[in-house]
Amino acid sequence: MWVALALAAALFQVLRNTVMKRLGHALDEYINVWGRFTFLLPWALVTAAVTGWPTLKSGFYAWCLAFGVCQTLSTLALSKALKLADISLVTALWKVGLLILLGMAWVTIGEHPSALGVAGVLLSAAGVYLLNVTRAHISPWEPLRVLVTDRGHRYTLLAALLYAPSVITIKQAILASNTAAGTFGTYLAASLIMTPVALTTSARHFPAVPRYWKEFVALGLFAALTTLSQGKAYTLTLSSYVEAVKQIEILFAMGVGVLFFGEAERVRESALGALVMLAGMVLLALAS
Repeated sequence: MWVALALAAALFQVLRNTVMKRLGHALDEYINVWGRFTFLLPWALVTAAVTGWPTLKSGFYAWCLAFGVCQTLSTLALSKALKLADISLVTALWKVGLLILLGMAWVTIGEHPSALGVAGVLLSAAGVYLLNVTRAHISPWEPLRVLVTDRGHRYTLLAALLYAPSVITIKQAILASNTAAGTFGTYLAASLIMTPVALTTSARHFPAVPRYWKEFVALGLFAALTTLSQGKAYTLTLSSYVEAVKQIEILFAMGVGVLFFGEAERVRESALGALVMLAGMVLLALAS
């Protein structure tokens, strides 16, 4: 069950990122992030109303606030990295966040994966890494080498370091409520933190929001479906397992490239990374 939910989250994330890319070209990355956080809220609130608002356990509000801070800082750091460095290098290096999550969840919330599960997570991360460095036609060591020479990649590392606590805090908020309430509470905190940032950096773009209302509504819907799917999966298994399976979003995105943009040659170049990633997913399914 959790594997199907993680796969659904990966697919919805591809759709979310597609809308974000369109809005990023039309507006800018700050109002884009603000829209993702804010337009998710009505969908999460409706889901919470339909499924029933739970009794909130101790720590719920603290987990929501912690998520809001970590998610906002991680997203802004990643946006900065993407502006300063090559996207393939950023994507490859950012995936070390999966390994950080594996260790941090072990220490902080007692998620102890089996040996098979650890192997699955490591293979999934390695597959993503290989896939991106192969597509960029660079040495496997290049993303690590540029850490000491490139400011953009230091922002990438910061985003990766903040990614793990973002996952852990939203999972804890969900466990202290339920999937819909946890999603609403955490992203309400993130939206409240992001709003003054967007107003400061992107005030000139806010009048254009009504013109792009369809894109913002779609962005909120796909963001909500992503978070609700993965949030439910978090309640069924380890967060590192869910996030490892979600890496298949890259293969979904490659499939879109083949079907609609004729990128079959680039996909063939990435076959090794894709196979390693799929092997990791098989191990994770077996580990559960």
